[in-house]
Amino acid sequence: MTRAKWEFEGREFTNCNCAYGCPCQFNALPTHGHCQAAVGIVIDKGYHGEVRLDGLKVVGIFRWPGPIHEGNGEAAVIVDSHADAAQREALLRILTGQDTDPGATIFQVFSATLATLHPPVFADIDFEVDVEARTARLSVDGLVETRGEPIVNPVTGATYRGRIDLPNGFEYSIAEMGRGWSRTSGPIPLDLADSYGQFAHLHLGEHGIVR
Repeated sequence: MTRAKWEFEGREFTNCNCAYGCPCQFNALPTHGHCQAAVGIVIDKGYHGEVRLDGLKVVGIFRWPGPIHEGNGEAAVIVDSHADAAQREALLRILTGQDTDPGATIFQVFSATLATLHPPVFADIDFEVDVEARTARLSVDGLVETRGEPIVNPVTGATYRGRIDLPNGFEYSIAEMGRGWSRTSGPIPLDLADSYGQFAHLHLGEHGIVR
């Protein structure tokens, strides 16, 4: 198959099992020695070849027995049931790192660390995220329940705002920091509570972050 050009702008919320800030963002080892995460993405506008992807949503559930770079991970992908056959194929190619320069996007990097990719699920995805407010809610009936909130100062009770700026990253340019809770079932059951939460605007393409 000829490699397709693709690009999208969207928003994401990620909840992983690390402490606030996530040392993995700075090439350090994960807080608990292993990695688990639930991710929701809404594509505000985008395309893959001739296929439009505007308004579609996807969910990724991930688990690695150690740090991500050591591999042996597994992933489960949920694709918006509103996507037609061509859109489903396009999204799955992007999410599995195809049609992408090596190391250019988080999807391509993660794909190189997976030992198991479970069959995709097509389902209704209820996902709302406000990056600047650091709030998110993600629900897939019977499979995923996730929420994201701002970090709260334990002394004053005021919301705390911090950001990560990665000029040479492969996922986002700037991410707002928060916290999250996730419960998932199916092939990768997770139970995350008050752990790392990340809210970000995404602008990605086959060559990486579009700047």
